[in-house]
Amino acid sequence: MSAAWREAEQAPTTFMPRKFSTIAPDWWDYTTLDSTLIEEAARLTPADMQNLSRDGFRVVFYDTLEEFYLAEALEYITAWRQATADNPVGICGPIGPTEQLPLVARLVNELGLSLKHAHFWGMDEWYADGAEVPVTHPLSFERADRELCFNRIRRELAMPEANLHFPKATLTAYKKSWKGVRCAVMQGGQGDTKHWAFNDPVKREGAYRDAPPTPAEFRKLGTRVVDLHPVTLAQNARTSGGGNISMVPTKALTVGPAETWKAEKVSIWQAGMHDSPFGQRLTTLMIGKRISDSAVPMSLLADHPNVQFNFYRGGLGSCQVEMH
Repeated sequence: MSAAWREAEQAPTTFMPRKFSTIAPDWWDYTTLDSTLIEEAARLTPADMQNLSRDGFRVVFYDTLEEFYLAEALEYITAWRQATADNPVGICGPIGPTEQLPLVARLVNELGLSLKHAHFWGMDEWYADGAEVPVTHPLSFERADRELCFNRIRRELAMPEANLHFPKATLTAYKKSWKGVRCAVMQGGQGDTKHWAFNDPVKREGAYRDAPPTPAEFRKLGTRVVDLHPVTLAQNARTSGGGNISMVPTKALTVGPAETWKAEKVSIWQAGMHDSPFGQRLTTLMIGKRISDSAVPMSLLADHPNVQFNFYRGGLGSCQVEMH
């Protein structure tokens, strides 16, 4: 045995922290994962993704955008149809995607569906200057929900204002609204940081300098104010602000895992307009194989009992190198 090997064997074991993000070194994100997992995700075909379905996790493909957004809108209708005076039922919904919202209003009006006992939770909102942004803000999520959906519903069918729940800086009322009302479905999209709502990965500092929060720690988080990952800022500037990142607040209010686990079903909708072909594959792989890591927040849904990933087949793309 060489002297070098003897020294290596006798040397004390040292803790090796995970690699740093290649996007934002002061943050956790998916680029800190082991390379073998990254490579496995990139190799997945659409058939591989669908085969990752298991008990508690279903992968569904839609062949047209029309079918995709109609199916998303119908989840609102299915939930609200269950609502009665003694069994109020609601849905928690995203801004991003938004294409389903006008369809929801049209379906409610055409079906004559009274929303008297139905509820809706907005899942997040921008936060600036110590408060939620006002509905006059061009990026206001509450404004988008109202203009694209709720203001379009006939007055005699409309949801009572008290049953519309949007996150506010004073979080008490929003958190309380989850008590005594059954959330049939929490919908969401998936951001570039693999978040649902604004459950972004955390900063790499303090107790989380060498490792991100454990899944158990992260799942305890409720509705709160969060700092947004730089990638989230860039993505929202691109998708909603024409690329003007200076108009995007750096903080937000978000529904948390604590509320998410109160939803009977979590339904994530990915048309290929937000996260990348790789991102869609990575979270499908991690949830399908029950790999939870808070650097990829969406992966924590691996432990939720009823999750459905919905994909537009034309938006799945490919992870093969293609120069543009």
